[in-house]
Amino acid sequence: MAKQAGTAEDRRPSLSGHGGLQVSELRDSLLVARAADGDLRAFEVLVRRYQLRIFRLCVGMLGNRNDAEDAVQETFFTAWRAIGRFRGEAKFSTWLYRIAANRCLKHLARQPTPIGHPTERAGNLGNPEAEFEARERLHVIAKAVDRLTPAQRAPLLLREVEGLTYAEVAQILGVTVPAVKSRLNRARVELARALDESL
Repeated sequence: MAKQAGTAEDRRPSLSGHGGLQVSELRDSLLVARAADGDLRAFEVLVRRYQLRIFRLCVGMLGNRNDAEDAVQETFFTAWRAIGRFRGEAKFSTWLYRIAANRCLKHLARQPTPIGHPTERAGNLGNPEAEFEARERLHVIAKAVDRLTPAQRAPLLLREVEGLTYAEVAQILGVTVPAVKSRLNRARVELARALDESL
């Protein structure tokens, strides 16, 4: 009986064979290449590397933890299915943010829901009065962000929370840099107005 050919996993060199680096230390480009070749372990490293950032974006845009968790799962599922078509013209993180932002915008277009009030983010400060004040501030901020349109909310979160450049935000949202700056300016004005009214 002829010997069966090894599986793709058997033929694939070890991820840890890159100069003694651990899998978690490999650059995105190497992990993406391996994932595009069907290496689920490499993709899992990318998921662990970016899941918190993607969740932060989704919960900021959708305001609901459950919806955000669903959007994160959909984002990574879409990324896994499409990673073979990732051409590397943008950073992997930019590509991933774009998938997540599109998922959130589609969700908001289908059923706009108010952004949640992330009082759980205040944490336990050990001082009941300080904790109450922190929760109240978060409540006011959440209500102010809720008044922004999705088109204003997305660039605000990507730029101010995620710290991306204008060019990266433009690439993620599929608009020009001047459009990003214009939307950000409107978002900041609306946010300031909402916060002033809440004080």
